[in-house]
Amino acid sequence: MSGIARAAQKGVLIKGGRALEDLGEITTIAFDKTGTLTEGKPKLTNVIPLNNFDKKELVQIVLEVENLSNHPLAKAIAKDIRSQYKIETQNKATNVNAIQGKGISAVYGDDKAFIGNIKLMESVGIKVDELVVNNMQNLLKNGETVMIVAFKNEVIGLISVMDIPRKTAASTLKQLKEIGIKHMIMLTGDHQNVGDAIAKQIGLTEAKGNLLPEDKVSEIRRLIQRDKKIAMVGDGVNDAPAMALSTVSIAMGAASSDVALETADVALMSDQIERLPFVIRLSRESKRIIKQNIWISLGVVALLVPVTIFGLANIGLAVAFHEGSTIIVVLNSLRLLRY
Repeated sequence: MSGIARAAQKGVLIKGGRALEDLGEITTIAFDKTGTLTEGKPKLTNVIPLNNFDKKELVQIVLEVENLSNHPLAKAIAKDIRSQYKIETQNKATNVNAIQGKGISAVYGDDKAFIGNIKLMESVGIKVDELVVNNMQNLLKNGETVMIVAFKNEVIGLISVMDIPRKTAASTLKQLKEIGIKHMIMLTGDHQNVGDAIAKQIGLTEAKGNLLPEDKVSEIRRLIQRDKKIAMVGDGVNDAPAMALSTVSIAMGAASSDVALETADVALMSDQIERLPFVIRLSRESKRIIKQNIWISLGVVALLVPVTIFGLANIGLAVAFHEGSTIIVVLNSLRLLRY
């Protein structure tokens, strides 16, 4: 109770003693990227028309389609298009459909429009030629997230966004390494190149890209088989299945989806990932005090049993000694409130 209360004072909600104890044994942590290690506020960086398609019309299609989506990435793209290109929606898009792990589709005018990754294009039978792939690779090398735009069953352009790492991410990961976290892995649906670029900037040990929600679950399962106990830090609906499988699941508080918060064992309510090293150290200190208390309790019992059997103490003295040890255990535990 003292450990959980101390965590709450620092803006970290721990849902029970088991999670508090398990955190201290963790040596592997898996992280989601967007909104966890990065700011979660991507900026539109490029709009590139292809196959001689008119850029103005490309921008309009992207705005109309993305404006209908509730996805944070879509909202960011729509907002930046309005500010950068000084245009507004004309309500030409309808029947928007989010395709998990792939992108978005909608009807624009009388034809279908798609915005997403290569998997989305392949699933609807749209050919992605070498020119498109080369353009994507050039953007991906810079750590940008790239999306293909298709209309009337052909690719008409590319758009790219970039999400910058949190200012505290690198220092947090450094602290985690110092306190004995050996493996820090990023799991992201973004391209592998994007994952590698972010990982290099902030000091992750590994990055896994191009992951659908079910792929993240498979990665968590693999890590559990290798390291026995792992923690997963995430904030979105896509992270919830992987978080549920992990030993300790950690949600990024106010920024998290309801599902992620419900699934999580620990919630960083202030969205401050820099609280993570504190919580792990608190867990280890809590376990140390638990062990101290057990030895104090067992020591008193080990002393009182023979003393009582041989009649060396009266009942009053034995009760006072026993209850006194309980007070010592309580006071020892309350030290955590100052940790």
